[in-house]
Amino acid sequence: MNKDKKKPFGKIAHSVSLEERRKFIRHPLCIPLKYKVIGPGSNHAGAENQTRTIDVSLGGLLFVAKHPVPERSKIQINMPFQDKLFNVKAKVVHCEKNHVKDLYHIGVCFNRLYDAFKVKLIEQFYLISEFRDLRSIQLGKEVSLNDASREWIRRYSKRFRRLYW
Repeated sequence: MNKDKKKPFGKIAHSVSLEERRKFIRHPLCIPLKYKVIGPGSNHAGAENQTRTIDVSLGGLLFVAKHPVPERSKIQINMPFQDKLFNVKAKVVHCEKNHVKDLYHIGVCFNRLYDAFKVKLIEQFYLISEFRDLRSIQLGKEVSLNDASREWIRRYSKRFRRLYW
Protein backbone atom coordinates (compact mmCIF):
# COMPACT_ATOMS: atom_id res chain seq x y z
CA MET A 1 0.00 0.00 0.00
CA ASN A 2 1.26 3.49 -0.87
CA LYS A 3 2.56 5.40 2.17
CA ASP A 4 0.58 8.53 1.21
CA LYS A 5 -2.67 6.61 1.50
CA LYS A 6 -1.98 6.10 5.21
CA LYS A 7 -1.38 9.81 5.87
CA PRO A 8 -4.24 12.07 6.96
CA PHE A 9 -5.32 14.41 4.17
CA GLY A 10 -3.86 17.50 5.88
CA LYS A 11 -0.41 15.89 6.08
CA ILE A 12 -0.51 15.07 2.38
CA ALA A 13 -1.50 18.63 1.49
CA HIS A 14 1.14 20.08 3.85
CA SER A 15 3.85 17.87 2.37
CA VAL A 16 3.24 19.42 -1.05
CA SER A 17 5.41 22.48 -1.68
CA LEU A 18 3.77 25.90 -2.00
CA GLU A 19 4.71 25.98 -5.68
CA GLU A 20 3.05 22.59 -6.27
CA ARG A 21 -0.06 23.59 -4.29
CA ARG A 22 -0.51 26.46 -6.72
CA LYS A 23 -1.14 23.77 -9.34
CA PHE A 24 -4.43 22.87 -7.65
CA ILE A 25 -7.22 24.49 -9.58
CA ARG A 26 -8.65 27.37 -7.58
CA HIS A 27 -12.30 28.02 -8.16
CA PRO A 28 -13.45 31.56 -7.35
CA LEU A 29 -16.37 31.28 -4.97
CA CYS A 30 -17.77 33.95 -2.70
CA ILE A 31 -19.91 32.29 -0.04
CA PRO A 32 -20.50 33.22 3.59
CA LEU A 33 -18.63 31.48 6.35
CA LYS A 34 -17.94 31.80 10.04
CA TYR A 35 -14.68 30.71 11.60
CA LYS A 36 -13.05 30.53 14.97
CA VAL A 37 -9.62 29.54 16.18
CA ILE A 38 -9.98 26.34 18.18
CA GLY A 39 -6.42 26.00 19.40
CA PRO A 40 -3.96 28.19 21.23
CA GLY A 41 -1.91 30.79 19.38
CA SER A 42 -4.21 33.72 18.70
CA ASN A 43 -5.60 36.68 20.57
CA HIS A 44 -8.90 35.88 18.86
CA ALA A 45 -9.14 32.21 19.94
CA GLY A 46 -12.72 31.20 20.58
CA ALA A 47 -14.26 34.33 19.03
CA GLU A 48 -16.48 33.61 16.04
CA ASN A 49 -15.82 35.80 12.99
CA GLN A 50 -18.06 36.20 9.97
CA THR A 51 -16.62 36.61 6.46
CA ARG A 52 -16.72 35.24 2.89
CA THR A 53 -14.57 32.90 0.84
CA ILE A 54 -12.42 34.15 -2.03
CA ASP A 55 -11.74 30.78 -3.64
CA VAL A 56 -11.61 27.04 -2.97
CA SER A 57 -9.33 24.27 -4.19
CA LEU A 58 -8.80 20.58 -3.62
CA GLY A 59 -6.59 21.19 -0.60
CA GLY A 60 -8.22 24.17 1.09
CA LEU A 61 -9.78 27.58 0.74
CA LEU A 62 -8.95 31.26 0.95
CA PHE A 63 -11.00 33.82 2.84
CA VAL A 64 -10.68 37.39 4.08
CA ALA A 65 -10.47 38.36 7.74
CA LYS A 66 -10.32 41.54 9.81
CA HIS A 67 -7.67 40.08 12.13
CA PRO A 68 -4.58 37.98 11.42
CA VAL A 69 -4.56 34.30 12.31
CA PRO A 70 -1.13 32.78 12.93
CA GLU A 71 0.13 30.05 10.62
CA ARG A 72 -0.47 26.51 11.88
CA SER A 73 -3.49 27.64 13.94
CA LYS A 74 -6.36 25.18 13.92
CA ILE A 75 -9.71 26.66 13.02
CA GLN A 76 -13.29 25.52 12.69
CA ILE A 77 -15.20 26.81 9.70
CA ASN A 78 -19.01 26.90 9.53
CA MET A 79 -20.52 27.25 6.07
CA PRO A 80 -24.28 27.74 5.80
CA PHE A 81 -26.51 26.75 2.92
CA GLN A 82 -30.21 27.48 3.30
CA ASP A 83 -31.21 25.80 6.57
CA LYS A 84 -28.08 23.60 6.81
CA LEU A 85 -24.76 24.36 8.50
CA PHE A 86 -21.61 22.50 7.43
CA ASN A 87 -18.65 22.32 9.83
CA VAL A 88 -15.11 21.89 8.55
CA LYS A 89 -11.82 21.82 10.44
CA ALA A 90 -8.71 23.28 8.84
CA LYS A 91 -5.20 24.50 9.53
CA VAL A 92 -3.94 27.98 8.58
CA VAL A 93 -1.11 27.70 6.05
CA HIS A 94 -0.66 31.40 5.35
CA CYS A 95 -1.93 34.80 6.48
CA GLU A 96 -1.10 37.81 4.32
CA LYS A 97 -2.11 41.41 4.89
CA ASN A 98 -3.88 43.20 2.04
CA HIS A 99 -2.70 46.75 2.72
CA VAL A 100 -5.15 48.30 0.25
CA LYS A 101 -8.24 47.02 2.07
CA ASP A 102 -6.66 46.62 5.51
CA LEU A 103 -7.78 42.99 5.62
CA TYR A 104 -5.98 39.66 5.80
CA HIS A 105 -6.10 36.84 3.28
CA ILE A 106 -6.17 33.57 5.21
CA GLY A 107 -5.29 30.37 3.36
CA VAL A 108 -6.26 27.11 5.04
CA CYS A 109 -5.66 23.44 4.37
CA PHE A 110 -8.38 20.92 5.16
CA ASN A 111 -7.55 18.41 7.89
CA ARG A 112 -9.24 15.46 6.20
CA LEU A 113 -10.36 14.40 2.76
CA TYR A 114 -13.87 14.29 4.24
CA ASP A 115 -13.68 18.06 4.92
CA ALA A 116 -12.55 18.72 1.34
CA PHE A 117 -15.49 16.66 0.11
CA LYS A 118 -17.94 18.66 2.27
CA VAL A 119 -16.68 21.95 0.87
CA LYS A 120 -16.95 20.60 -2.68
CA LEU A 121 -20.52 19.60 -1.93
CA ILE A 122 -21.31 23.06 -0.55
CA GLU A 123 -19.81 24.60 -3.68
CA GLN A 124 -22.11 22.46 -5.81
CA PHE A 125 -25.13 23.55 -3.74
CA TYR A 126 -24.30 27.20 -4.36
CA LEU A 127 -23.66 26.68 -8.07
CA ILE A 128 -26.95 24.81 -8.46
CA SER A 129 -28.78 27.55 -6.56
CA GLU A 130 -27.30 30.20 -8.88
CA PHE A 131 -28.18 28.01 -11.88
CA ARG A 132 -31.76 27.75 -10.58
CA ASP A 133 -32.04 31.54 -10.36
CA LEU A 134 -30.66 31.92 -13.89
CA ARG A 135 -32.99 29.28 -15.36
CA SER A 136 -35.97 30.89 -13.60
CA ILE A 137 -35.11 34.22 -15.27
CA GLN A 138 -34.51 32.58 -18.65
CA LEU A 139 -37.77 30.63 -18.59
CA GLY A 140 -39.85 33.37 -16.98
CA LYS A 141 -41.16 30.99 -14.31
CA GLU A 142 -39.97 29.61 -10.99
CA VAL A 143 -37.78 26.52 -11.43
CA SER A 144 -37.76 24.13 -8.49
CA LEU A 145 -34.50 23.28 -6.80
CA ASN A 146 -35.03 19.61 -7.70
CA ASP A 147 -35.51 20.41 -11.39
CA ALA A 148 -32.52 22.75 -11.40
CA SER A 149 -30.41 20.11 -9.65
CA ARG A 150 -31.27 17.44 -12.19
CA GLU A 151 -30.51 19.76 -15.11
CA TRP A 152 -27.27 21.08 -13.56
CA ILE A 153 -26.04 17.54 -12.83
CA ARG A 154 -26.87 16.43 -16.37
CA ARG A 155 -25.09 19.44 -17.91
CA TYR A 156 -22.14 20.15 -15.63
CA SER A 157 -21.34 17.37 -13.15
CA LYS A 158 -18.68 15.66 -15.30
CA ARG A 159 -16.87 18.94 -15.93
CA PHE A 160 -17.17 19.95 -12.27
CA ARG A 161 -15.78 16.57 -11.14
CA ARG A 162 -12.73 16.97 -13.41
CA LEU A 163 -11.92 20.30 -11.72
CA TYR A 164 -11.09 18.49 -8.49
CA TRP A 165 -10.72 14.74 -8.75
